[in-house]
Amino acid sequence: MSTFKAPKGTYDLIPPDSAKFLAVREAISAPLRNSGYGYIETPGFEDVALFSRGVGESTDIVSKEMYAFETKGGDKLALRPEGTASVLRAALEANLHKSGNLPVKLWYSGSYYRYERPQKGRYRHFSQVGAEAIGAEDPALDAELIILADQAYRSLGLARFRILLNSLGDKECRPVYREALQGFLRDLDLDEDTRRRIEINPLRVLDDKRAEVQKQLVGAPMLRDYLCDACKAYHEQVRELLNAAGVAYEDDEKLVRGLDYYTRTTFEFVHDGLGSQSAVGGGGRYDGLSEMIGGPALPSVGWALGVDRTVLALEAEGVELDLPAATSVYAVPLGEEARRVLFATVTELRRAGIAADFAYGGKGLKGAMKNANRSGARYTVVAGERDLADGQVQLKDMETGEQVPVALDAVTAELRRRLA
Repeated sequence: MSTFKAPKGTYDLIPPDSAKFLAVREAISAPLRNSGYGYIETPGFEDVALFSRGVGESTDIVSKEMYAFETKGGDKLALRPEGTASVLRAALEANLHKSGNLPVKLWYSGSYYRYERPQKGRYRHFSQVGAEAIGAEDPALDAELIILADQAYRSLGLARFRILLNSLGDKECRPVYREALQGFLRDLDLDEDTRRRIEINPLRVLDDKRAEVQKQLVGAPMLRDYLCDACKAYHEQVRELLNAAGVAYEDDEKLVRGLDYYTRTTFEFVHDGLGSQSAVGGGGRYDGLSEMIGGPALPSVGWALGVDRTVLALEAEGVELDLPAATSVYAVPLGEEARRVLFATVTELRRAGIAADFAYGGKGLKGAMKNANRSGARYTVVAGERDLADGQVQLKDMETGEQVPVALDAVTAELRRRLA
């Protein structure tokens, strides 16, 4: 028994369950790769100010959940709690926005970290796949990203997720709403932390999940009543494009999301089979984030989908993914000469694109065949001295039990034919 365990609120991905996570990442990224999004990877930690400026001082993420530390050299860093700020920082640093080909379309996959109370569906270390379209203000981009996420979930076989949609206005109309909302909130019976939030970003109070707060928010001013004509028209175009694409969504005027940088379009993917942690992903437009972190004006939109949350949603719906076999062929040598010959055969099979494994450790036939069963291989290739003397091996179908001799130099071609 190991002395050490995974830190509280984290998890290890181990076979065979890890195959689900790989399949989910692949399914989410596939529509992006097919739509002009290039892969980007950023460090697991960044300057702490990148997140405090971009994500927002008023958010729980920055004020309570961020893993921040100081290096021996005095640098103040933080483990990344989300992906957008890091991706935008990297794009600006590499001057991708100056290539003349806007929007810059990027996708990423990785681990993120937040110090939260661990519970099912909410971890301190979690995995996301995200996408960002940087440098263009176009309702078609907002709609594109929502459609691609919808496509990814449906390709996995998910059916019981819902898309919530709202508009948060822009720098023209949101200040008027902010003032009206602050006036309403200041009269409520709220704790000091929430009162401080009223002054920094009052929209975040609307996102408070506590029942005692939500009860007092009945009758609060609604943003839809304060949207300027330009924001109304923009939001209507997003809705029209989603309708034309046949993507179902629900208008949710209370949807705020937990990050300060969102403007105009905001959306969330929720799954009712996950209990209180129903969100499986979300995103929105963040037209002012580039300026917040010292860059030029670059209107942008993006989303992040939780890999672990998506796996939980699949389990809630009882969806079994059609995963490729980890091993299709298992080689069992009987004797030293057979070890040498079959090891070369396994190498040849792998080079031909066939998933193959080998009975390591010099086990006897009975033990090796048990390992072949456990591997899930469809076929075993068995050879002893007599087989090799005849220039052949024994090919066994593990499903039917049928065993036939195959010429040694024809093994790869025969297995390719059978597995096609």
